[in-house]
Parts: sequence; C-alpha cells; structure tokens
Amino acid sequence: MAKHSKRYAAAFSKVDRMHFYAPEQAVELVKESASAKFDETVEVHLRMGVDPRYSDQQVRGVVTLPNGTGRTVRILVFAGPEGQTFAREAGADFVGADDLADQIVKGWTDFDVVLATPDMMRVVGKLGKVLGPRGLMPSPKTGTIVPAEDLPRVIRESRLGRVEFRVDKTSNIHVPIGKVSFPKEKLLQNFASLMEAIVAAKPTTIKGIYIHRVTLTSTMGPGVKTDVSAASSLKADNIAA
Repeated sequence: MAKHSKRYAAAFSKVDRMHFYAPEQAVELVKESASAKFDETVEVHLRMGVDPRYSDQQVRGVVTLPNGTGRTVRILVFAGPEGQTFAREAGADFVGADDLADQIVKGWTDFDVVLATPDMMRVVGKLGKVLGPRGLMPSPKTGTIVPAEDLPRVIRESRLGRVEFRVDKTSNIHVPIGKVSFPKEKLLQNFASLMEAIVAAKPTTIKGIYIHRVTLTSTMGPGVKTDVSAASSLKADNIAA
C-alpha cells in the first residue's frame, strides 16, 4: 500500500469519503485540503454512463471558463499565409505549417493548444499519432479547425480559459477548472460552466443515468465526492462573483 505524507493524511481527514457534498461545500473542502507548496490545479473528474466504444455515445465539446484556468497556455497554429498573419497579430506562440509539422514528427510537443485552418489538414493529418493521444488533434467538434478570419477569436478564448472535455476509453472525463488560489465563487462559476456544457452534450441515445459520479480534487489533495444532481443543476449566471 502506498504511503502518504502527514500533510496528505491531515488533508484526507477533513473529507468524509462516504458523503456526497453540495458543490459549494466541495469547492471549499478542496481549497482547505490543498497543502502543496505550489498553487495546485483544481480538477473535476466525472464517471459517465456512456459506452465510448460506440460513436453515438461520445461526449465531447469545449467550454470557455468565465474565470480562466489560471495557467499559461501555449498556442500553436497551422495556417497558410493569411491565417499566419491573423494568428501572429492575435498573439499565438507558434505559427507555421510544414515547418512545425516536421518539428512535431521529431518529438517536439512544447505547446498546449493546437489550432488549424481547414486548408492545413493535409499537413496536420499526418500528426494524428503524436497529437491524438495527447488530446491535441484539431477537430471540428472541438472548434479547433477554424477559418483564418476566426483565429483571433479562438486564440483569445483559449487564453481566457477555453478548455476541451471528452470522455476517455474508460468512460471518464477529466477537466481542470482553475487554481486553488482562486476565490471560491470563481471556482464555482467555472465548475457550473463546465457542468452546463457537459449536460448539454448528452447524446440523444442515452436513456439511463448519464452522469454516475462527480469528484472534485486538487493536484495533490484527496477527492471530494459531489452530489451529482446538485452539480448538474448548477448555473453559472446564478453564482455571484
């Protein structure tokens, strides 16, 4: 059995593992239980009632968190000459085409978001084995394949807190919603925005329970089980900052 530090044990003791907390309480507990010397990321983990082996049971989308994620986002853009101009003016970190693809093939992955214009899919398509497993492959479903003129908007949203969510092959979804240093209300707003997007993304083929479990945690902290019904009913507009 893995041994945990006294700091972790003290944090763990604050959480009743058998209790399902209201969202507000869960956020407070996550903040109280974070004990690392760095600003931990607050994460939401969901156990979904879907079978990702079937194409009609995929849960995937994007949401712009109103208070951002608190982390620096490095944005890479594949585009032609016009798109490259838009991307550079909007502040993208890396802009190019075949030159960037060659670097990625050689193992370079020092970026967090990948955007591409439709004409660049001939270049990006060959990078699936590298970008796919990292969740970075541009896709129309996540709004990361966009016309050149839309690049400034998507780059701006990515900076502000645009995050992707998708069910993995174990039927789970994992999404960061901010930092422990965020005020409780801002974390709760981000949590609400994420839950609204996930509820809206429910496949029409799902007839049973859609969300089985919702857990909040920080990078080094214990998981806090959250009442699924209350979490699913959250509305960001109803939470005062």
